[in-house]
Amino acid sequence: MYFSIIIPVYNRPDEIDELLESLVKQDYKSPFEVVIVEDGSSIDCKSVVEKYSNRLNINYFFKQNSGPGDSRNYGMNNANGDYFIIFDSDCIIPKHYLSEVDLALKKKFTDCFGGPDKALDSFSDIQKAINFSMTSFLTTGGIRGASEKIDKFQPRSFNMGISKNAFLASAGFGNIHPGEDPDLSIRLWMLNFETQLISTAYVYHKRRIDWSKFYHQVYKFGKARPILNTWYPEYNKPTFFFPTLFIIGLFIAVALVLFLGLFFPLALYGLYFLLLFCIATYSYKSISIGSLSVIAVIIQFYGYGFGFLQSFILIQLMNKNPKEVFPELFFNKSIND
Repeated sequence: MYFSIIIPVYNRPDEIDELLESLVKQDYKSPFEVVIVEDGSSIDCKSVVEKYSNRLNINYFFKQNSGPGDSRNYGMNNANGDYFIIFDSDCIIPKHYLSEVDLALKKKFTDCFGGPDKALDSFSDIQKAINFSMTSFLTTGGIRGASEKIDKFQPRSFNMGISKNAFLASAGFGNIHPGEDPDLSIRLWMLNFETQLISTAYVYHKRRIDWSKFYHQVYKFGKARPILNTWYPEYNKPTFFFPTLFIIGLFIAVALVLFLGLFFPLALYGLYFLLLFCIATYSYKSISIGSLSVIAVIIQFYGYGFGFLQSFILIQLMNKNPKEVFPELFFNKSIND
């Protein structure tokens, strides 16, 4: 199997340097290629890519800005492999990654897979806290980590693979962002392609964001979900409402204390946050990261929950056009395809 690694990048030459250096160190013995797609960056990474031209089979493309999903499609359209592996530019790849993917696909071939993410020791405390909030079973049910226990796994586009056949049949990613990865997964299922989680194919995902950027990211995640629920109602789940209900419940619990002196509901929230703190502290051996993880979870639930509620009302209850209500979630297709 010939792998083509597809990496869209936007104004992140330093990240590309780290990522390519990690690809040089792969212990995979068979040939593979790397396709870098510069998505209209004002600070390009061409000179960084040239550093690796003698160490990797690498191709560089520059195109107008049209978003990550369209850039991944552009890369796959210009790749030579029969299986594409997609990374975000803020990932660092363990040396065993390609070997693990090759082994897993030989044991059970599927046309699309996803892998989890972890944090390196060198990551900042905030990056580690955000990683915990996004991967813990207590927050996301493990859907971004290695513990998902569902029948159909939805790969995330920071770390996923898709066969050339599945890409051609599905036409790849749509123009919604975020939400392009579950959208693609569902369309693949509808075309009778299978997906799987390869738990050993993890990446180190830096998530180069601060609290403000993290809030806006999860807020957009929340807005995208009701749109997907409208497109694919058969894949709607009650659990998608959980962050919204969690935050509404927290406000009610605070109000009960202030107006009625009733502490029990808020105490239950306190126990949940204490459990998060203890698990995160134990996982990272750091009280600081444990405390920051609680903050990350609150931001995550509030941002996603508020975004979901707003979108649910406008899209699912009022039947508004998603592209008119939330134009920021949709990119125009590239003319360079």
